[in-house]
Amino acid sequence: MKRTVIKGTGRYVPPRLVTNDDLAKIIDTTDEWIEQRTGIKQRYWIPEEGNVGASDLALEATKIALGRAGWKPEDIDLIIFATLSPDIYFPGSGCLLQHKLGLDTTPALDIRQQCTGFLYGLTTADAYIKSGYANRVLVVGAEVHSSGLDITDRGRDVAVLFGDGAAVVCVEGVETDANVGVLTSKLHSQGKNADILMLEAPASKYSERITIEMIEQARHYPKMEGKAVFKLAVRILPEVAQEALAGAGLKIEDIDMFFPHQANLRINQFFQKTMGIPDEKIFNNIQKYGNTTAASIPLALDDAMEQGLIGKSGDTVMFIGLGAGMTWGAVIYRFQ
Repeated sequence: MKRTVIKGTGRYVPPRLVTNDDLAKIIDTTDEWIEQRTGIKQRYWIPEEGNVGASDLALEATKIALGRAGWKPEDIDLIIFATLSPDIYFPGSGCLLQHKLGLDTTPALDIRQQCTGFLYGLTTADAYIKSGYANRVLVVGAEVHSSGLDITDRGRDVAVLFGDGAAVVCVEGVETDANVGVLTSKLHSQGKNADILMLEAPASKYSERITIEMIEQARHYPKMEGKAVFKLAVRILPEVAQEALAGAGLKIEDIDMFFPHQANLRINQFFQKTMGIPDEKIFNNIQKYGNTTAASIPLALDDAMEQGLIGKSGDTVMFIGLGAGMTWGAVIYRFQ
């Protein structure tokens, strides 16, 4: 039976470190206020002068992942690029990354599932591999948030949350009778809640995609109803976790590490308490990186593997998250 296994991972963040104290010099906030509400201490942003896109961050993460996988760029059969912050409106960042890797006609697929982008991307890669269409797939999560944030007192609640970064996973189909690789995926969406976490403009539904009035009303910046998102997350995440466990025929104690999306440490702590997960079995690094949306789960995975906390043969992990859409899901993976 063909199984989808991880052959290499890599992460990259830009060198510009932005602490909570740095933000407090610009907007009306404090380190204590941010940490108490989000768990975040710092994040990384691209240089102030810009000219760095999601595909640029992805390129650096890809180089690391390819090296660890023992792949060359030309070994890639398909690129799946998850981002909500593409370099340009179109074409997609996957095509831009493909070119930067020196590839000629390798297919590239961009997906827009925001915070659950990696879950959808990994599930899509698994389907492509099992169908026989591709055997080596590059799954990318990369974001540049900093250039699109309202870094004023008006946008404070959202601006303090987000960081820039990229993380990449090289997955490959292998023939084995062992129960390894992607064991199960459970994905969901619910568009009726789209307006509680969104970025409205520019938008094709308007005769003018963006206007001075929209800019004056800050409709070109992301908006979030934090309490509504929190309420949904703490209800839905335990539900989808149980759904995934049932799909894999596992119990919660069979999972060696949980990797929740790094949106808010308080959400993750509530999920942990609800599920009865011990501290040593849940990984959080939002303190260091902030919310990097599509990059956050693979970035956490790479971080944990680098620390030697996970990655041994038989280790079983759950990736889980919820984000704009609303979209949510869980994937259970076992190392070969």
